Amino acid sequence: MAYKQEIKEFNKEADVFLKKYVSDGKVDYKRLKNNFEDVDKLYKSLETVNIKELSKDETKALYINAYNIIVIRQITEYFPLKSALDKNGFFDKVKHNVGGEMLTLDQIEKGKVIIPFQDPRVHFAFSCAAASCPELADFAFTADKLEAQLNERTTNSINNPDFIKVNTGENSVELSKIFKWYERDFKMKADGALDYINQYRKNKIPENYTIDYYEYDWALNIQ
Repeated sequence: MAYKQEIKEFNKEADVFLKKYVSDGKVDYKRLKNNFEDVDKLYKSLETVNIKELSKDETKALYINAYNIIVIRQITEYFPLKSALDKNGFFDKVKHNVGGEMLTLDQIEKGKVIIPFQDPRVHFAFSCAAASCPELADFAFTADKLEAQLNERTTNSINNPDFIKVNTGENSVELSKIFKWYERDFKMKADGALDYINQYRKNKIPENYTIDYYEYDWALNIQ
């Protein structure tokens, strides 16, 4: 079927692109600015994807990839800038054509992924171009690997000492504000943030630890 080949080709090209420009969660925006067609071509190919024909996992993977490609494309278009927040409406006003539907990044994240799929792991797959965001993957998400990929991204973030800051001397832990902003999502699969985190932690955080949230760093995730 043509649409199967189409999505396979998009995922392959997205994978090559991410491996070329992403390292340790950071994007080489300077090099990409001089090769804008590399990301613009991927961005434009999203317009014709036949989403209605995709399976559940194909749809989920497609929207995650679309979100990340759109973020990178927007940053590159407006580069140099210090943060995505420097561009008014970056997440909630500027619309993009995905499968013939005009959507903001917020609409993709919430309306197309979080609400329909109710899977908090996607929060660790989306990257908002900021230093405090979960680390951007250097690969494309695909239906056949999606479970393993989402588990890997979630485990990677939750065991990162810069993302979950444990202070054993003070019996406290500082969490990313993602766990505050999206508390309702994490409660879909756990009693609370700490309970969810401990499902993926190698070293569990005691339940009696004090929880706080560190300031979100919106500085660009640039190499």
